[in-house]
Amino acid sequence: MSYCLYCHEPYSEAWSWEGLIGLKQSPLLCQYCEGRLVRIKGEICRICGRDFSVFPEQYRQGDCCFDCIRWEGNEGWNGILQQNRSLYVYNDYMKEMIAKLKYRGDAEVVKAYHPVLSSEFKKISRDALLVPIPLSEERHYERGFNQAELLARGMQKPVEHLLKRKTHEEKQSKKTREERLSQKENPFEVVDSLKVKGQKVILVDDIYTTGSTLRYAAKVLIEAGARKISSITLAR
Repeated sequence: MSYCLYCHEPYSEAWSWEGLIGLKQSPLLCQYCEGRLVRIKGEICRICGRDFSVFPEQYRQGDCCFDCIRWEGNEGWNGILQQNRSLYVYNDYMKEMIAKLKYRGDAEVVKAYHPVLSSEFKKISRDALLVPIPLSEERHYERGFNQAELLARGMQKPVEHLLKRKTHEEKQSKKTREERLSQKENPFEVVDSLKVKGQKVILVDDIYTTGSTLRYAAKVLIEAGARKISSITLAR
């Protein structure tokens, strides 16, 4: 008998995890909890990975969503983020799960996603540096961990701490879309430019919302000499 990492109820492992995510791995979530997650698959935006099946046709152009077209149309941001790939749709259930992780300290639930994250990482680039989006020192102290780092650890590759936040700032979740996009100063800086130069980098974070956090992080890495920046997030 096993216990679900999310609801903590006992369950049988007889149901097929492999059939759900294509991996030979003992399940870490019960069938009910796993069934409430919505994987992003099928037709997606080639840059941000947005699921076009839940996205109105009028907000896309070809294989790109209008958000990414706007980013790419800005000279200062064109080509900064090569691509983002997210695992799940940010539905109400995923919102609850991430809140439990970030704000109620249930870090163990992250392990349920490690096999899928590892698989996605191998699809994008096995030889890239793996860099989690950092928290401010104050936020890290409050939480006791960085959820992006916990996610990155599941990709079976050394995690590189090559970014840091310059100052503590208001939570991104508290900001409006306009406030996130109008941010002028880059909140990140590179810790070790020599290690970055000429390298491919994959950034890791929990949620892709507007894409501004990942692009600001990508921009300082490009300015430090990185060759190509992609990202993986748990939800979109």
